[in-house]
Amino acid sequence: MNLIDASANLSGEIHDRLRRDIIFGRLGPGERLKLEGLRGRYGVSVSTLRETLSRLASEGFVLAEGQRGFEVAPISAANLREIATLRALLECHALELSFAAGGIDWEAGVVAAHHKLAQMEARMATGDDTIKEEWKRYDWEFHRALIAACGSPELVAVHSSVFDKYLRYQMLCLTHRGEIAAGEHQALKEAALARDATRARAILTGHIEGGVQHCLAVGGLEI
Repeated sequence: MNLIDASANLSGEIHDRLRRDIIFGRLGPGERLKLEGLRGRYGVSVSTLRETLSRLASEGFVLAEGQRGFEVAPISAANLREIATLRALLECHALELSFAAGGIDWEAGVVAAHHKLAQMEARMATGDDTIKEEWKRYDWEFHRALIAACGSPELVAVHSSVFDKYLRYQMLCLTHRGEIAAGEHQALKEAALARDATRARAILTGHIEGGVQHCLAVGGLEI
């Protein structure tokens, strides 16, 4: 591996770590991102950090404040609603495309992803919040599996970015809705296997809105 490749790999790794730490709340909304402190925490140069934070700013996870530096993007009820609306639009469209094109391998992927998620939801229902990051990873994988056959890498990439922003709110508010969400996921799986896009859109729209309402109720965001 040459120096350019090594530098690119390091930058990508630090980007993923910082992004993950913001999504999962280890770096909180509005937190100042001081370069010297981050350099010690992540073990990389200030120049790499500047490049990474600028990239995260372009993705909406960080605010760049000119000479004042960087801070984690704030959260608000209005922003959550905007993200939820965008997610619903993208995911409903991708669902339709995926249901029309998906074959037996896609069905198997949906079933397998749902099985893993259902196991995590059962554990969360017992009050075990030590697995919250693992739970949300399987949640992401299930929703990703539903749209995997849509045939548009660009659509999948945009959806993934929006989903991560929605996920950030869920992690900050820990919005586990128990049997309600688990039932919606089961219904989505059944609609996918039946290729019932109309039913799936209705379930998904209610699923996302239910998450928003729960997040607003328990997360302390101003409505």
